[in-house]
Amino acid sequence: MNLHALLARRHGAGNPVRVGLIGAGKFGSMFLAQVPTMAGLEIVAIADLDPERARTACHTVGWDETRLRQTRFYDSGSRLISEMTPEVVIEATGHPAAGITHALGAIAAGCHVVMVNVEADVLAGAALAQKAREAGVVYSMAYGDQPALVCEMVDWARAAGFTVTAAGKGTKYLPAFHASTPETVWQHYGLTPDEAQAAGMNPQMFNSFLDGTKSAIEMAAIANGTGLTAPDDGLLFPPCGVDDLPHILRASNNGGCLPADGMVEVVSSLERDGRSVFRDLRWGVYVVIKASNPYTSACFRQYGLKTDASGLYAAMYKPYHLIGLELGISVLSAALRHEPTGATRFYAGDCVAVAKRPLAVGEALDGEGGFTVWGKCITARRSTALQALPIGLAHGIHLKRPVPAGAIISETDVELDESRLDVRTRRLHTALIA
Repeated sequence: MNLHALLARRHGAGNPVRVGLIGAGKFGSMFLAQVPTMAGLEIVAIADLDPERARTACHTVGWDETRLRQTRFYDSGSRLISEMTPEVVIEATGHPAAGITHALGAIAAGCHVVMVNVEADVLAGAALAQKAREAGVVYSMAYGDQPALVCEMVDWARAAGFTVTAAGKGTKYLPAFHASTPETVWQHYGLTPDEAQAAGMNPQMFNSFLDGTKSAIEMAAIANGTGLTAPDDGLLFPPCGVDDLPHILRASNNGGCLPADGMVEVVSSLERDGRSVFRDLRWGVYVVIKASNPYTSACFRQYGLKTDASGLYAAMYKPYHLIGLELGISVLSAALRHEPTGATRFYAGDCVAVAKRPLAVGEALDGEGGFTVWGKCITARRSTALQALPIGLAHGIHLKRPVPAGAIISETDVELDESRLDVRTRRLHTALIA
């Protein structure tokens, strides 16, 4: 509640929070748009594979020439860290291997890390968080993105003495979307390929949102940040509007759809026949809570909460999330409070690669949102038992045995180089919180 006051104090002392941004895509650009109105915070450097694209992004979001001249631009995140050593490094590349490299470099340099890159966090977040603790710096999820927002809601509920029955987000989902590819994605968004290209929209990234992979990654992150249970064999994506959250998001033995209480889940904004759900939560996040006694249940009713028929279950939700526009909360929390806005603490869930079609020996996997695999959220226990290939490693590696459509790909099915930094960090991640 006092971040703005703490920032004003730093501004008054002439000691601004120095920030380095790695990755000037949509999320990073949304944060850059807010920077001119955040007195006491300075972007000292931006790294992007295309520095000119980063400069253009700064122009697009309204930066003036003075601010641009005061900012260094790099084509390497590692160089940004070593040459500038900012107080906080934001990793927003979306590439898991790059995210791990940058996070480890920033931690070694004594920088706090805000990990927008959920792919890297789900792949190896426990190891990165452990390294940060040892170095005395903060490793944090990114506020504005759903995992950090949901972790905050779960923490609020538990701190207030409620039992959390379910938590998650909304999205647009139909079962057929799992087979979507970068060639078919735009028809589901009502766009032509030419319109999408003109708008600068990346088909593989948008396909990850559609085919269920991004939802699976985010739910695994929430499970690992809160200790909530992940589904054993994938998210159910039940159609559900905000008024029905406490009815549907509870255990099946109490009339809901979940195998048990205390789970992560994504609700769909579409009925299975394609009709829109009434009062959907497509852009929002939620937590379902359970009253501990009849008095609390009566209070739910008295203060207008939507409950299930028993009155014991109620839901709180945010209808929207503002993505990079809210990222400053994480940056300031790390720098001024030395607290993360959510971080991996458990190994409860994993996001594993599933074959979109029959895959042959020698084929190269193309990762999140591509033509070959989609990501499924399952329990860490099951992932370990199957030696499942995490989606974060399923890019640019070749199959050494065929995999049928719909099967979870095992690490034994692929040629995996154990000497790679991302693979070694993944091994540390699973060892630390197994």
